[in-house]
Amino acid sequence: MRPFSPRTRGALGALALACLAAAPPVFAQAWPSKQIKLLVPLAAGSTADIISRLVGNELAKSLGQPVVVENKPGAGGTIATAEMARAAPDGHTIGFASQGTLVFNQALYSKPGYDSLKDLAPIGLTGGVSNVMIVPPNAEAREPRAVIEAARARPGVLTFSSGGSGTSHHLSGVLFAQLTGTDLVHVPYKGAPQGIQAVMAGEVAMGFFNTPTVISQIRGGKLRALAVTSLARSPLLPDVPTLDEKGVKGYEVNTWFGWVGPATLPAEIVNRLNAEIARILARPDVRENLAQQGFDVAAAAPPAAFGRLIADDLAKWVPIVRRSGAKVD
Repeated sequence: MRPFSPRTRGALGALALACLAAAPPVFAQAWPSKQIKLLVPLAAGSTADIISRLVGNELAKSLGQPVVVENKPGAGGTIATAEMARAAPDGHTIGFASQGTLVFNQALYSKPGYDSLKDLAPIGLTGGVSNVMIVPPNAEAREPRAVIEAARARPGVLTFSSGGSGTSHHLSGVLFAQLTGTDLVHVPYKGAPQGIQAVMAGEVAMGFFNTPTVISQIRGGKLRALAVTSLARSPLLPDVPTLDEKGVKGYEVNTWFGWVGPATLPAEIVNRLNAEIARILARPDVRENLAQQGFDVAAAAPPAAFGRLIADDLAKWVPIVRRSGAKVD
């Protein structure tokens, strides 16, 4: 499923009006009554951090209470997401989530500390971003085929970094290895910035990182982009081919992000948050800001649509992860 494809945009957009007027006026006045804590399961400077802070700042204005971002990286985002699942369902603690925290972790960890479908309430999909296959600027490889040939010549030697086990950076490398029949070594770092720095310094052979977090380094010549992970080229990197174009047929990773709360969060709060976030993301200045960073904003849709996306992606990715043998614990 491509959550931000034109077809999906149309399907989700048809449901948007259902969530825009769902919160009763009386309840809206009672909540929020204090500052809102926004748990972000990834490091400061990551794509999740960039988006959550931008939207969180606007959300504070519309709700009339501060929205305080609390970054809690580590353990692939399971620490923050498990805390989110245990939070009081009063709407004063919400979480930013990713495909990695809600989908990949369910296969990578035997005990992630939460069930994505049972312990969390989907609030809404924000959108997504492709990853970029990057190598150090002085690397010999100038296209994916060269990496594939080197990996086949030296099985179990070529390394790729990530911002942690269970992130889209990690699973992008797993899928690349599966589709090319290569044996790569995963080197997880504390967060995306550290993993990117490892590629720049030549500590690892390559990485697959979100476009917003590497675009400036690519443009500045500190990294070399070999391919993007989406089926369509990125508007920010129009000269960079897709992996599918370069012979890795069927390769596609589009990382999505969204908002969640505790499973028993009242529907009135879920719908109010969904509506407020939809209004923020519909603003031309916000959309332009995110687009300039390579982020594809999803069409407005009710919480149930985000829940279906999570379920569909679990059905798709859990078998891929298990087939790879990747485990974190």
